[in-house]
Amino acid sequence: MHYNFDEIIDRKNTDCIKYDKLDKVFGKKDLLPLWVADMDFKVPPCISKAIIKRANHEIYGYSFRNDNCIKSVQNWLQTRHNWSVNTEWVSSSPGVVTGLSLLLMSLTNEGDKIAVQPPVYYPFFHIVNDTNRELVYNPLIRTDTGYVMNYKQLEELAKNGLKALILCNPHNPVGRVWTKKELLQLGDLAKTYDFFIISDEIHQDLIFKGYKHVPLASLSENLNQRTITCIAPSKTFNVAGLSSSIIIIANPELRKKYKRMVSALHLNLGNLFGHAAMLAGYEEGAEWLEQLMKYLEGNVSLVRDYLQEHIPDIKLVEPEATYLLWLDYRTLGISTKELHDLFINKAGLAVNNGTQFGPEGEGYLRINIGCPRSIVMEALDKIKLTVNQLKK
Repeated sequence: MHYNFDEIIDRKNTDCIKYDKLDKVFGKKDLLPLWVADMDFKVPPCISKAIIKRANHEIYGYSFRNDNCIKSVQNWLQTRHNWSVNTEWVSSSPGVVTGLSLLLMSLTNEGDKIAVQPPVYYPFFHIVNDTNRELVYNPLIRTDTGYVMNYKQLEELAKNGLKALILCNPHNPVGRVWTKKELLQLGDLAKTYDFFIISDEIHQDLIFKGYKHVPLASLSENLNQRTITCIAPSKTFNVAGLSSSIIIIANPELRKKYKRMVSALHLNLGNLFGHAAMLAGYEEGAEWLEQLMKYLEGNVSLVRDYLQEHIPDIKLVEPEATYLLWLDYRTLGISTKELHDLFINKAGLAVNNGTQFGPEGEGYLRINIGCPRSIVMEALDKIKLTVNQLKK
């Protein structure tokens, strides 16, 4: 079956954050939205059918994630990522960010040092600060070929009593897929200095050709015992609004503490439509995902070629995964505030400023290409016009 990712779907007036919150966030409604990290594509038909079938039952009482659903998660991880996950390791959360907060509250104490690796998904900052933990930075290093981890600086943090690190793998927004070698080096530090790692692997299925996602916890028994892995079908199948995520904890002591917190907040039942979507996607959505990734690769090629030919002052940081692109505009010589004003008021675009992802994002911006190619092209034309006006 051929899936049409070129179809334009009107999402306005559907209580959609990406479109219906433009005025509140950016002060204007008539912007082309390339900010919120969901896609403008229909979900796989198998998911729509599963939700409609469940809705037709017409009783929406208390629900739980059944054994078949959990089995679908296990089969997906085994087949696509060569990771064998025991049933008892599987816990739940409404969303990955919710899970991250619950993990910090259940496994750490106020004042504990929690490391993040900016420029990184900005809710990481909020959950550490809002739970009264101490936020410490282990910034990534930008090289000629992309970003790498700063192990030396992380070791200094670890020597000073680091409790945990929140890893983004694949990384949002810089698009890295951490290699086995890189992850093992990270794991050696965690073992030596006895900190644990919360690995946000929500983008694990959105991997471009030539790269392979490696679940951190799959690399050794020691890493399995000190890693908590957070995944969800939300990015993979565009179902973020169904609030259904998976938290995988092999360590029985850590798992017990986490489940106690989830139970105390009564978050262990889940969303019945989320359960239906998860089962259907992981059982039947592989072909849709394969076609999606080919389409996204085409969008990346379009952006790469267009920037090189028409806007050489803006450079693409080559992505290895995700539908989120990290663009470097430092040679334009303008500030984040100036670019923000230009993009909103001149280009008519809603994008994520790089500084949202930490001070290391100064001179960068993030755009979402999980949309029909015609929209990507329209956005690029708007950027070109704005940059040309700026240089006059």
